[in-house]
Amino acid sequence: MASPAPIISMRGITKVFGSGPTAFQALKGIDLDIEEGDFVAVMGPSGSGKSTTMNILGCLDVPTAGEFLFKGRHVEQLDRDQRALLRRRYLGFVFQGFNLLARTSALENVELPLLYRGEDKKTRYDAGMAALDKVGLKEWWDHTPAELSGGQQQRVAIARAIVTQPAVLLADEPTGNLDSERSIEIMELLTDLNRNSGITVLMVTHEPDMAAFAHTIVHFKDGLVERVEERVKA
Repeated sequence: MASPAPIISMRGITKVFGSGPTAFQALKGIDLDIEEGDFVAVMGPSGSGKSTTMNILGCLDVPTAGEFLFKGRHVEQLDRDQRALLRRRYLGFVFQGFNLLARTSALENVELPLLYRGEDKKTRYDAGMAALDKVGLKEWWDHTPAELSGGQQQRVAIARAIVTQPAVLLADEPTGNLDSERSIEIMELLTDLNRNSGITVLMVTHEPDMAAFAHTIVHFKDGLVERVEERVKA
C-alpha cells in the first residue's frame, strides 16, 4: 500500500529579500516533507532560514520560487485572500510572546479566532470552553492575563490556537519566556495535543531540551536544510 502524501511538501523553495546588489537570499532551495501527525522541531542559528521557512509554512509570506504543497494544494499559486482562508481553516499559531489582550478574559481571548470567522455567541462559548478544558484552564475562564502566571498565559494562547481545530500548529519559541518547570509543562501539553488530538506540530526552538520532545528535528544552516533527524516515538 502506498504511503499517504505528506501534509506539507516543499521543493526547491527559495526566498530573496530586496533586489539588485542589496538582494539577500534567505532560502537557497529548501526541500522538506512534513508527515501528518508528526511533531517537528526546527532548529538552527540566527539567519539560518528557519523563521523565513516558518513564515512561508504559515502562509504569512510567499516563496520567490519553488513549490509549496499543503494537503496537495499548490500554496505558491494562491492569492492573498486564498492564503488567508487556508490559514484560518487549517493553521494555529503560538508565539514566544503570548499576545493576549490585556483587558479581556481568558475565554474572550480564546474566542477571538471564532469571532473573526463570524461564529455565533454560543458556538464561540462552547468551543472556547472546550479548548480551555484541553489545556487545563477551564476554571480560569474569567481571569484576565494579569491574573495568570506566564505558563497559564501560554496555555491560553495555545487554547486560542487550537479552538478552530487546526490541522497544523505552528509554535515559534513557545517556551522562550518561561522558566524550566513551566517549559516542561507546555511541552507536555503540546505532546498531548499531538498524540491525542492528531494535530501536526511544527515548533521553532533554540533549546535542545525542548527539541527532544519532538519526533523529527530539522536542522537549518545557511538557508538550507542541513539534516533531518528522525527520533523514536515514545
